[in-house]
Amino acid sequence: MNRIPAFVLSILVLLAAALAPGRADAGEPGRGDLLVISYHDIRDDVARKGDPDLYAVGTQNFAAHLDWLAGHGYQPVALADVIAAANGERPLPDKAVLLTFDDGLRSVYTHAFPLLRAYGYPALVAVVTDWVDMPAGRQIDYGPRMFSRDDFLTWTQLREMQASGLVEVASHSHDMHHGVNSNPQGNSTPAAVTRIYDPAAKRYESEAEYLARVRDDLATSASLIERELGRAPRAMVWPYAAYNSQVNAIADTLGMKVTFDLEGRNQPIVPGMHGDGLHGLARLLLFDNPGIDDLAYELRHDESLEGMRALQVDLDYVYDADPAQMERNLDALVERVKQIGPSHVFLQAFADPDGNGSADALYFPNRHLPMRADLFNRVAWQLRTRAGVQVFAWLPVLGYELPDASLRRSLAIDGSNPAETFRLDLFQPETRRIISGIYEDLAASGYFEGLLFHDDALLRDDELVGTAPSDPAARTQALIDFTLELRDAAGKWRPKLQSVRNLFAAPVLQPESEAWFAQRLDAFNAAYDYTAVMAMPWMEGSSRPQAWLDRLMDEVRRHPRALERTVFELQTVDWNTGEPIPADLLKAQVRRLQARGARHLAWYPDNFIDDVPPMSDAREAISARSFPYLEP
Repeated sequence: MNRIPAFVLSILVLLAAALAPGRADAGEPGRGDLLVISYHDIRDDVARKGDPDLYAVGTQNFAAHLDWLAGHGYQPVALADVIAAANGERPLPDKAVLLTFDDGLRSVYTHAFPLLRAYGYPALVAVVTDWVDMPAGRQIDYGPRMFSRDDFLTWTQLREMQASGLVEVASHSHDMHHGVNSNPQGNSTPAAVTRIYDPAAKRYESEAEYLARVRDDLATSASLIERELGRAPRAMVWPYAAYNSQVNAIADTLGMKVTFDLEGRNQPIVPGMHGDGLHGLARLLLFDNPGIDDLAYELRHDESLEGMRALQVDLDYVYDADPAQMERNLDALVERVKQIGPSHVFLQAFADPDGNGSADALYFPNRHLPMRADLFNRVAWQLRTRAGVQVFAWLPVLGYELPDASLRRSLAIDGSNPAETFRLDLFQPETRRIISGIYEDLAASGYFEGLLFHDDALLRDDELVGTAPSDPAARTQALIDFTLELRDAAGKWRPKLQSVRNLFAAPVLQPESEAWFAQRLDAFNAAYDYTAVMAMPWMEGSSRPQAWLDRLMDEVRRHPRALERTVFELQTVDWNTGEPIPADLLKAQVRRLQARGARHLAWYPDNFIDDVPPMSDAREAISARSFPYLEP
């Protein structure tokens, strides 16, 4: 398998920059913070830019990095220092930095190690044990060329580096640095987080089979490292930064109580973090042979200032009973998203063919509703790897039409308006169990980086009287708490999920209407990474759409720092007439919102079948690229 195969190449690039507001700090690390930098190959002949190996760094640039870090007050630390700080034994120095090297390449010994000794920098070297001292004649497809045993470290070299006191060896798995079959359509996704699909048996690995496979791999790797080096590994560096809480727990039981991913740059290391606190430590992935100016930019720029540009997409329009037509629909979607260039896609994970806002079925294997097609994982992965966007799964919170009619009736919200979306009663334990299971099943079956909570999460003041709190703020909080339970249920299999929740405009424009919706902007912005305000004047019956949007913006701005987390989600269709909003008007709305300070924008629906809004206008309005025009 490739070291950085096509199925994961774009993930690693985008993970290096994919930060939610408030989840990672901006700029250089301060007191008690740890910066971790991820390197791979160090070579003399790396092209200045555009080398066939995107993750190789030139020897001169690597030396310049060490010199720049030393000259700007960074203090090198070893893994032992990080563990000691987490145990409360001694604090990390200011601007602490830990260097890591993935994959166990020979250049760590021949090119990096001499410089580490010269500068006195410790490092963590993560090896794929199946590649160390591999047999003569065996080759690994490492991307730019086939690699042989001469390209990887030997146990003798690892023993020498470890004996220097500068290098600690971590596991990078025994044999999970590759993709495995993840769905009936044949997509490959990282082995450590995927339940393998067997096309012959037409079944997925069970949870027990999956966890046993991971445990066997990690146990083999840890045993080999201890046998050859005399020390068991204390850290696990997940291939492709793909992990979940369950495999971290396995690593923990095998003595690897520190694990790393590739999301973010800095994190505080404080006493009491031993245990789960040292799992999933952020690392800055270096790629495209950065010079010191590139490194300085990566360490100093404020990622929280970057805006979201999102398309909300109906998977119902990808689905077709004819598999060939469904593939054509998928290709049309991916090509459109690639050409427009948004940062995010909010992708429907439920089937709503009657358009009533609740889920009749789901697009992933699950325990509770029919599966219309095993489609979500396929489309999400194609969007991620071919179009280079972050995919958020869009699911209802309460709107599930359970196939068992008696159960559906017993769990339904009594007396709700039949014209509104069917919803289940969140105060019934069985409702919570079922919906939490749906979110967990979604996360177990597909790759995504966030959740969009649907607009069905509302609770009127005349619903569930005597059961729901009478105070509107308490009802709002009850719904928030439930969505966070759902996020955590999905988080069992998908770590560090970002969250977005739809908010009707009425509670923003008329705060007293919290009583009608159990929704409030400041409460949402405190609970979620983003709030997607439904900035849809035609849906609200406004005869003066621009004035209505101006007023909405004014009300959002009244809340401190609300623009940092508020997504203004525009409508592209007037559902009263069925006609598209004219593209010029849509672009004018985007420009005005931006001019008045809107940082995050989205729209719904994005009709990839009929090219509405037209692609050229969509690129101009909603692209996240700095040069949003047609690529050659």
